[in-house]
Amino acid sequence: MISEFVKSLILAIIQGATEWLPISSSGHLVLFEKILGFKGGGIEFDVALHFGTLMAVFVYFGKDIVDIIENLLKGKWKSEKGKLGLMVLVATIPSAVIGLLFRKIFESAFSSLAIVAVGFAITAIVLFIGSLEFKNNKNRKFGYGKALLIGCSQVIALFPGISRSGTTISAGLLTGLREKDAIKFSFLMSIPAILGANLIELGRGNIPPEMFIPTLISFIIGLITIHLLMGYVLTKKKNLRWFGVYALSLSIVMEILLFLKII
Repeated sequence: MISEFVKSLILAIIQGATEWLPISSSGHLVLFEKILGFKGGGIEFDVALHFGTLMAVFVYFGKDIVDIIENLLKGKWKSEKGKLGLMVLVATIPSAVIGLLFRKIFESAFSSLAIVAVGFAITAIVLFIGSLEFKNNKNRKFGYGKALLIGCSQVIALFPGISRSGTTISAGLLTGLREKDAIKFSFLMSIPAILGANLIELGRGNIPPEMFIPTLISFIIGLITIHLLMGYVLTKKKNLRWFGVYALSLSIVMEILLFLKII
């Protein structure tokens, strides 16, 4: 028998990798909590692991984040970093509003593997579209309108199985952003989204101290994953299709197992 603690470490590794890979960390957590029979889960556990991967973003993009905060506090909103910070905030508005208004609906979706399976299929479709080349999409100028569009794409990722990074990176590419710029903006967008969820949970006092080690592991794995994605994996948009193939295959396998009542 695998202890609950070991199961939590396995889930932390899964979270650390899948949060930044465009394949939905929330969907994988729901699936593997079911497979492992993990009983110490719940929204507070998921949020704790997300906090670990959030810290990975702070470390990897630390200089950018400090520059953004400094420019915003000094009122330098027209500077490159100041404008980037404002666009991140604009992009966060749609999911923040919808998430708060329909919070119970999204939380209830985490109990359904059928919804997760459909979510993986949607992720696959999004990634396939994001990997395409459109000749008429050469406008590299990035403004608040595009930021808002990318933010709107993040709304569907409130459902488990639909990748937040996958949808926002794909949306960024479709608006004309270069690969690294789309990834960077997607990861910066995760800060207010994940931080907001953590503040809500911390306010409810639902994150116990025994989650420290799993959170630390998700941080370490998350940091390694970001480095690999930025430097090697998503240097070309066509690589998104391989993650799409994975997500679609996982969706099909889950649907078959659900039909056979194996999971």
